[in-house]
Order: sequence, then C-alpha cells, then structure tokens
Amino acid sequence: QKLQNLKTTDRSLIWNTDLVESLELQNLMTQAVQTMVSAEARKESRGAHAREDFPDRLDEEWAKHTLTFMDAKTGKVTLDYRNVHHQPLDSAMPQIPFAKR
Repeated sequence: QKLQNLKTTDRSLIWNTDLVESLELQNLMTQAVQTMVSAEARKESRGAHAREDFPDRLDEEWAKHTLTFMDAKTGKVTLDYRNVHHQPLDSAMPQIPFAKR
C-alpha cells in the first residue's frame, strides 16, 4: 500500500535516476509478491525452494511451471501452471530423468 504513495520529483528526461529507481522498486515489489504467492502454493521442496512443512520433492504433482498474473489495481495474484517438457527438442541430447540432486 505504501508503494502507491511513491512519487518522483525529478521530471527531467535525461539521466533521471529517481524515475529509474522508482520503476525498479515497483518491479521488484511486484515480483516479490508473485514469488511469495507461488511459493506458498507449492506444497513441496525443490532445489532452492525448501519448506520445512513439506520436506520432500513431489515430481508427480509438481513437475510443472508456475505462471503468475497480478491485477495492478487490486494486487490479487492468480496462479496457473504449464507442463514441463520432458523430452529435449534436440535428438542429440538425451532425456535426463527426474531425480533428487
């Protein structure tokens, strides 16, 4: 909510670091909210995404990409998912099976 009060006072069009930093902050906050919502929805641990309440990796259920969409006015995040391509697109590359690493 405080982000909505963000204002830039520098109106110049050349080397306007105030504007650049404001835009970067808005982008970072949007990405942070989407990351938190998608991480909370994923009920497993995988790579750097580790949860104490879900310590195991669940390939059958969570081998998918998380897509996030955020309503700019309300801040509501909607989640969707896309399947992971298991087969490489190049026949020279062998398929790498899922495994804990």
